[in-house]
Amino acid sequence: MENLVNHTLKSRSFFTVSLSVILATFATGPGAQSVEAGKPMTLRTVMERLGRDMQVVTGAISKEEWALVAELAPKIAKHAEPPMSEKMRILAWLGVNAGKFRSFDGQVHDAATAMGEAAKRGDGQAVIAAFSKTQQSCLACHQSFRHSFVEQFYGER
Repeated sequence: MENLVNHTLKSRSFFTVSLSVILATFATGPGAQSVEAGKPMTLRTVMERLGRDMQVVTGAISKEEWALVAELAPKIAKHAEPPMSEKMRILAWLGVNAGKFRSFDGQVHDAATAMGEAAKRGDGQAVIAAFSKTQQSCLACHQSFRHSFVEQFYGER
């Protein structure tokens, strides 16, 4: 029974983190405001932070500042989460696509974690490879969900 409870808690935690990535990703486009509340979604700030962190990592890689990459990688992998009310709205919208979304989020998490580990070792080639995987996973998620998300939540086409 204890294993079942631990498994359930881990699954919920992973899903919460996964959901927050997609929400953050789509909350930063032009005009990204909550149609429901008429004010910017909380996730806008989460996504803006992720964007800034990714830009700083890009610069740090170009300068071989591995300590900075190692500092930022866990922040990318384990970013802030949106409030539960926003998560629930997105979860209802995701429906059967929640698994696909979780997969993308897991890929981002794993790649960013690998990037941080490589940076700690000073392995520039591995940092760049993991950064590329992080970016590719972000792009795949964006291409799969961004358009329909923006249309659904912001009324933009």
